[in-house]
Amino acid sequence: MAKGHRSQIKKERNEQKKDKRAQAHARFVRVSNTKARIVLDQIKGKSVGEAMGILMYSPRYASEIIAKVLKSAAANAENNLELDVNKLYVEEVVANQGPTLKRIRPRAQGRAYRINKRTSHISIYLNER
Repeated sequence: MAKGHRSQIKKERNEQKKDKRAQAHARFVRVSNTKARIVLDQIKGKSVGEAMGILMYSPRYASEIIAKVLKSAAANAENNLELDVNKLYVEEVVANQGPTLKRIRPRAQGRAYRINKRTSHISIYLNER
C-alpha cells in the first residue's frame, strides 16, 4: 500500500521526467526578445562549432550574449552530462520576454513620454546527433 513518503515519491518522479539535454539560460538580459530571436533562428539546428562561427561574425549585440550562453551549454554538456562536444548540435532555442524597465523622457509643454527598456530570458538546449 505505502510506497514511501510523498516527498520520496515526488523526487523519484521528478528525476524520471527530468530533461536529459544539455542546457544553459541567461535571464534578465538587456536586449529585447524579438532582437534575440533573429540571431537565435540563425543558429537553430546547427552544430555547436558552426553556431559559434555564425555568432562570432554576426554584427548584432545579441550575438555576444548568445555566444556566452552557447559556450555555457557546451561546457555543461561536457562536464555534467559527459557528452562529446563535437557531436553536439543546437536542438532548441528560446527567447522569452522578461520584465520591462519603464523610464520617462520629458517632452515639450510639460508632457512625459514613456520609454520601455525591454529584457529577455534566453535559453539554449543542446543534444547529441
